[in-house]
Amino acid sequence: MLALGLVLNTLGIGLFCWAVFALAVYALPFFVALSIGMTAFQNGAGVLGALLIGTVSGALTLAVGQAAVAIARSLTLRIAIATAFAVPAAVAGYHVAFALSQIEMPSQAWREVFAYLGAVCIGVTSWTRLMALAETRPFEPGGAVENPS
Repeated sequence: MLALGLVLNTLGIGLFCWAVFALAVYALPFFVALSIGMTAFQNGAGVLGALLIGTVSGALTLAVGQAAVAIARSLTLRIAIATAFAVPAAVAGYHVAFALSQIEMPSQAWREVFAYLGAVCIGVTSWTRLMALAETRPFEPGGAVENPS
């Protein structure tokens, strides 16, 4: 029974870590959806209206961000947009890693170290996933890119 518990705990923590890394890109859209949904609810939109407004605003944030990274020709603009998505993911990664390190780590200093490492890892993962949408392509003033072959 002990071996089964260890295996299931390992699988559970692994699944949780996979979910954190997979959902890191969605930290900014989730924050926007939650903020706008709460504002709509406080202004009298009701539960269903606030949920609908929040969901639409989060989906729109994600779609506009991904489209902007994919369309933008300037590398600086792509980096700025990807950084806007990566910073909330890094903050969420810090809090997740800090909460997980509190389970078995008695030292406050080591908890902070692991929390910062988690923030860096999750922020970089989010930034990389968003930048993967933007493939480098040559700039042609006429708008058409010739096939090099």
